[in-house]
Amino acid sequence: MKDEQNWAAIIHISAFSGLIIPFGNIIIPLFLWLIKKNDSPFIDFHGKEAVNFQISVTVYFALAYVLLFVLIGIPLLLVVFLLSFIFPIIAAIKAVEGRYYFYPVSIKFIK
Repeated sequence: MKDEQNWAAIIHISAFSGLIIPFGNIIIPLFLWLIKKNDSPFIDFHGKEAVNFQISVTVYFALAYVLLFVLIGIPLLLVVFLLSFIFPIIAAIKAVEGRYYFYPVSIKFIK
């Protein structure tokens, strides 16, 4: 079980690769999830949650960027940026504890 918890946490934390690799926030968690999803339902659940959240965050960033022209995008970018850091850390902590975590603002692209 500990191995499953660690892999689930790694999938969540791997989203920070997007700070270095363009779209790494989606590509790396997706890659890790696809490799490990058949090993455990726990990893499968956390992988889907992580990928769904990262796709959602990317959509939210795009919308906030468009809204920069009407100035509401500035606070929206800040909020999305903060949530994109806070929620994966919370999810990784929950995964290490062996608990399930649902991202609050995630769109379910993958079910």
